Amino acid sequence: MNIKLSLFLFLISVVSFAQNPNYKTNAQKMDQLLNHINIMYLDTVNFDALIEKGVIEMLKELDPHSAYISKKDVQQANEPLIGSFDGIGISFEIVKDTINITEVIINGPSEKVGILARDKILRVDTATAYGKHLNNKWVFDHLRGPKGTKVNLLIKRGKNTEPLEFTIIRDKIPMNSINVYFMADKNTGYIRLERFAQNSTLELRDAITRLKARGMKNLIFDLRGNSGGYLQAAFDIANEFIGDNKMIVYTDNFRKTGESFKSNSRGDFQKGRLIILVDEGSASASEIVSGSVQDWDRGIIMGRRTFGKGLVQKPIYLNDGAQVRLTISKYYTPSGRCIQRPYEDGLDNYLNEFNNRRNHGELITADSIKFPDSLKYHTAKGRTVYGGGGIMPDIFIPFDTTRYSSLYFEMLRKGIISSFALDYFDFNKELLKSQYPTVEEYKNNFLISDEFLQELIDYAHKEGIKDSVTFIFSKRAELFIKEKSAVLDSLYNSLEDFTGSESFQKMFTEYITDSFNESMRLRNINKANELLKDALRFNIARYLFGYNEAYQIHLTTDEGFLKAIEVINNDKVFKKFKVDY
Repeated sequence: MNIKLSLFLFLISVVSFAQNPNYKTNAQKMDQLLNHINIMYLDTVNFDALIEKGVIEMLKELDPHSAYISKKDVQQANEPLIGSFDGIGISFEIVKDTINITEVIINGPSEKVGILARDKILRVDTATAYGKHLNNKWVFDHLRGPKGTKVNLLIKRGKNTEPLEFTIIRDKIPMNSINVYFMADKNTGYIRLERFAQNSTLELRDAITRLKARGMKNLIFDLRGNSGGYLQAAFDIANEFIGDNKMIVYTDNFRKTGESFKSNSRGDFQKGRLIILVDEGSASASEIVSGSVQDWDRGIIMGRRTFGKGLVQKPIYLNDGAQVRLTISKYYTPSGRCIQRPYEDGLDNYLNEFNNRRNHGELITADSIKFPDSLKYHTAKGRTVYGGGGIMPDIFIPFDTTRYSSLYFEMLRKGIISSFALDYFDFNKELLKSQYPTVEEYKNNFLISDEFLQELIDYAHKEGIKDSVTFIFSKRAELFIKEKSAVLDSLYNSLEDFTGSESFQKMFTEYITDSFNESMRLRNINKANELLKDALRFNIARYLFGYNEAYQIHLTTDEGFLKAIEVINNDKVFKKFKVDY
């Protein structure tokens, strides 16, 4: 039998419950169907494509997080979790159809041969590395490769007229899950964890050790936007904060084959004030850590309700090299709260959670979230917390809807800001280094004037960016028909009903007017100036000092971070929440 057929049947045996009396009948039914297609169908069949599609659609019927990964995508999908890949050791961005190197990883293959940040790649082996064909996939495909293989680069450096040639031998490149940590004040450290990967715990311990050496007594641990990763990393990182022999999380399913995970005494920050920042993008492992810290009254959780992904996936490698991440259990916090939010209303509604929360007002005010008494739980010291999916923070920080401008995001998305900042840095590099030798001096003294901002805006105009709203009437008319089709069908049964209808004209005019006004609001040209100044300061700092230091500039306008600094130095708040430190 075709390997994909046996693969499909194997998957059925995995995702079907052995206790289900209908399992054998259905497995035979599928085997019978595939066999008849194979020997009787009128044309040749691409079973690889057919079975792959069948697997994908079948998994969608189970839950939102069981997933199929094809053989060709397995390695790339696992890289963020494994924490490494084979390559040349650079970070890059594509600006003006050119690969700009933004960072060279210390002790990596590129650094060893003399590649520098801000170098531009003109050619990879014999392939031209600039132009309209360029995208991130092209760069990954050409720069990554097996450890020990060679790649030849042609580099443009600064104002040098002659390009430089380098031969680089690819090697194992680490993917750090902690790229930012620093002392936020004389007693408070800040650490941002991007993902829960294989080496995350070691990276966290190293950051804590370094910050303690600088005087850290308090810690702000930022998990905003962290969608999770390895379950073991979640246990180990929670263990860094929670005292000995305490439940971190447990899993359960209808087979009662779940597990429980407890802390030990080896954590590096089990004493000291702790704040964990979360938001609607914090999921899975982030929720395990924040939930256990909250349930044991070890720290204060600040931000917005977390995503609500409490399903445990187990990776299953199929015999053609593909992988299925199959949901096998649910996560529960120490107090018994199920982290997973409901998903019975369908995948589309589940994935549209951010918009649902925004429409309900949950991103703006905590009072919009109503919890029934049936979802009430208690922390170790008796504080009330709620289940129902996700972790509700102790201190709510509303989503700042004013910090949005479609004009700003268009410039950001098209690389206008980073390109302008890079050109400015290259031209003023020595002056900037002499005037701002430290990030503190830069943070306190480097400001973006209105004149400097206008230079950026003029530059954007030359690159095709317009301040005005792009409003395509025909597209809006199509959307009107699509969105109002049910209403129109109920009102107009014939051409005579429709022709000259004042109600239709009023409905259409109101829709177009509202659409235009909403586009103008989102363009938010006045707010764009403030956002552009902040982005310019960050990008110039990134080229001058590196990402870790530049992120400190970014946080100077971050409401969540600023609120956390305020709270962590407030004795009354920690007493109010009965937090151990």
